[in-house]
Amino acid sequence: MTHAPVHGDATRRSAGRVRGAAAGVVVDRFLGEPGVDPHPLVIFGRCMSTVERHLYRDRRRAGAVHALVGLLLGAGTGRLVGSTTAATYLAVGGRSLAEAAAAVEKALALDDLDGARRLLPTLVGRDPQGLDQAGVARAVVESVAENTVDAVVAPVFWAAVAGAPGALGYRALNTLDAMVGHHSDRYERYGWASARLDDVAGWLPARLTAALVVVARPGAARSVLPAVRHQASRHPSPNSGVAEAAFAAALGLRLGGLNRYGDRVEHRPSLGRGRPAELADIAAAVRLSSDVGTLLVALLSCGALVTRTGPR
Repeated sequence: MTHAPVHGDATRRSAGRVRGAAAGVVVDRFLGEPGVDPHPLVIFGRCMSTVERHLYRDRRRAGAVHALVGLLLGAGTGRLVGSTTAATYLAVGGRSLAEAAAAVEKALALDDLDGARRLLPTLVGRDPQGLDQAGVARAVVESVAENTVDAVVAPVFWAAVAGAPGALGYRALNTLDAMVGHHSDRYERYGWASARLDDVAGWLPARLTAALVVVARPGAARSVLPAVRHQASRHPSPNSGVAEAAFAAALGLRLGGLNRYGDRVEHRPSLGRGRPAELADIAAAVRLSSDVGTLLVALLSCGALVTRTGPR
């Protein structure tokens, strides 16, 4: 009996985190990116660039300290923010993802291939020069799939688990991965810890995303599940491969192929067994991403209701 109030407080806090995570997605849908300059992520990036200038050594240990500083900075900022709803809104980028994809789609629809190439770096890190319309469309679909995890499901998942520190701590890790977690002479060792921590933090959210894709497109379940089970592991990323395989199968596409990153060329394995991506598939991918976000909000809302009204 003496533990009932403690248990009740924990239950209320859990329900509050879940409600706040769901509310943050809704706020992002209505408002989009915060209308402040500089953007909070820009401020974080500048801080971490300063940290890198002081810490950089071509060693994994130095990179691990860099990653730890960034994680603590993100989680600490979340604690200062306090509100799970506000932190989730800052961490989520679903609307901006849809808008960036739509901008590329519009340029392609106007036969402005050069314009589409110029816009593509807002979504992907690959070199857009030399890509034809199909190559640009594939890049956008793959980015929408990957970022449905990185910019929607994962920050919301960690917000529900750990509140505001979880949301902004995850956002910090994902930003660090984008900054230093890629393959290059400078970051091969220094960025290792940031890349691995981002992989760990995104592992469950990526698989939750695939499950939500099945719910959103139940008619494609027989294609999605085998694609995730048998093809996703071929991708160099343990999480991006899951999301891209799920989206490819749900949309009836075949993703993957040659990607150029400056002087480096990577051959990504085929994901899905359909046709190559084309212009119309950009909008279809955005709709699927939006549906995944909507289902996630519904799932969290039901979870908060059950937690609130369950046995005490």
